[in-house]
Amino acid sequence: MQQQLFAANFIVLALTLLGVHTSLADEAVVSDEQQLQQIIHAVGSGWENADGTPFYEHFLGQAGARFIESGGQNNGLKDLVEHHVEPEGDALGDVDLGFANIETHIEGDFAWAIVDVEFIAKVKKDGRVIDHAGYETFLFRRTDDGWKVVHTHSSTRAKR
Repeated sequence: MQQQLFAANFIVLALTLLGVHTSLADEAVVSDEQQLQQIIHAVGSGWENADGTPFYEHFLGQAGARFIESGGQNNGLKDLVEHHVEPEGDALGDVDLGFANIETHIEGDFAWAIVDVEFIAKVKKDGRVIDHAGYETFLFRRTDDGWKVVHTHSSTRAKR
């Protein structure tokens, strides 16, 4: 009888520990998804404000990195920030970059996100309004410093 009671208590303890482990694993997945979404929104804010800081904080900047946007590309993180992100502040005003329907996928230390993009801005030189929509893909790698963007590809066009 005592052995049966011990076995029953052991099973209850094992199942409790398994439940705690499963719960922690689920929280880690949610936490990763939240981190990826926070990074994407920080990058969006960087674009809106012509501020390279979120890019330097959240992009890995590895050798060979290329960032693609509607047929153009930037080679490396410094090129992206200094020749694309920051100069847009001089050329564009009233920038509104909306990211919606962020769909994340995590496989170990690799992740990607697909995002609906809406981009509205006013060209300072002539007052023309840009009103585009499309999609962006972000590729991420988990590092010792957290998730880092390793590649982006954005494709937008004028709304129809």
